[in-house]
Amino acid sequence: MAKVLVTGGDERAALAIVRSLGRAGHRVVVGSRDGRSLAGASKHAARDVALGDSLGFPKAFSSRVREEVAREAVDVILPVTEPDLLAILPMKEELSPAVVPFPDLPVFLAASDKARVADLAKGVGLSVPRQMVVTRDDVSSLPNRAEEAVVLKPGRSVQSGAKLSVSYVAKGEALRDRVARMPDAAFPLLVQHRIVGPGVGVFMLRWDGRILAAMAHRRLREKPPSGGVSVLRESVVLDPGIHRMAEELLEALEWSGVAMIELKLDEASGAPYIMEINGRFWGSLQLAIDAGLDFPALLVDAALGHGVRRIDAYRVGVRSRWIMGDLDHVLMRLRRSRGELNLPPGAPGRARTLAGFVRAFAPPVRSEVFRWSDPAPFLAEVRRWVGSLAVGRTR
Repeated sequence: MAKVLVTGGDERAALAIVRSLGRAGHRVVVGSRDGRSLAGASKHAARDVALGDSLGFPKAFSSRVREEVAREAVDVILPVTEPDLLAILPMKEELSPAVVPFPDLPVFLAASDKARVADLAKGVGLSVPRQMVVTRDDVSSLPNRAEEAVVLKPGRSVQSGAKLSVSYVAKGEALRDRVARMPDAAFPLLVQHRIVGPGVGVFMLRWDGRILAAMAHRRLREKPPSGGVSVLRESVVLDPGIHRMAEELLEALEWSGVAMIELKLDEASGAPYIMEINGRFWGSLQLAIDAGLDFPALLVDAALGHGVRRIDAYRVGVRSRWIMGDLDHVLMRLRRSRGELNLPPGAPGRARTLAGFVRAFAPPVRSEVFRWSDPAPFLAEVRRWVGSLAVGRTR
């Protein structure tokens, strides 16, 4: 049995990790912002400790991690969010003998750099959307209006103590003004041709220079509806060509640990276009576990030096649903127009969206958060969701 510290306890991936490792017999301590987290509500969590805000106060967060690692004699530390990783990776050696089974900071930063990843992806044969890399000084030279539908992607998702999100500009809409209003931390900014088609994620675990596990999933619904976090997804066959290119991409980065390569399949050509690499546990982690690839348990075994053989088999056709995220999806579709939501052509209408939401309650779709054997996290999530509605009404 190992002692494991899992940070980012409010993330669904953290809950999946806690359930996985708890069932495997490990002692799992959850670290969260305030010590009252989604994952910490699980019966598999030994403790839920307050670590503070890694995004706003990384030094204080790092200090609290050191304290908990010493207090619990932690064997393995699993940071879940990008800000957590940015705070913890610089002190990997200091935390020894506890193991942080992720790459060193320079490698992680390279994988988080969207322009750098695009260059590496081209080298392994993956398609990259047409794009311009724009600095703040370049803004005045941009066209006043978008000549095609584009996506505005900050060079990094987390920068200068801020989390930055993707935004969309439709053909003919103001481009220069939209880019000018972007925060300084978003630059260099990628102005990228919008690829329309299904989203596919390749989940991988690479350790000691070899792939130990890999699988693919397809996004069926997302939040926000224009593209974002998957709320309904399905395990699918991993295309051998995509598998090879994803493996070569992680090799080029000299990656170690888990990662998700996010792709879109162009609806016209079927070509896989890379969107980004998430160098951490992904939100739909529970799907992989339900499909038979227990990435958290495999990673901990690898980190502890246990012999881990490569696993290629998993169940295809397994569906997993984040109920509260799916509810947010359908409410957005019912309340806002297609234009307001930046929906691509061919997106289902409101009636189909509502019907799909209802159908997803029927088997064999599995709930990601709600489990009869461990219901407390779902109840905690519902309370928070209702509370957020109350806050929204007062604003």
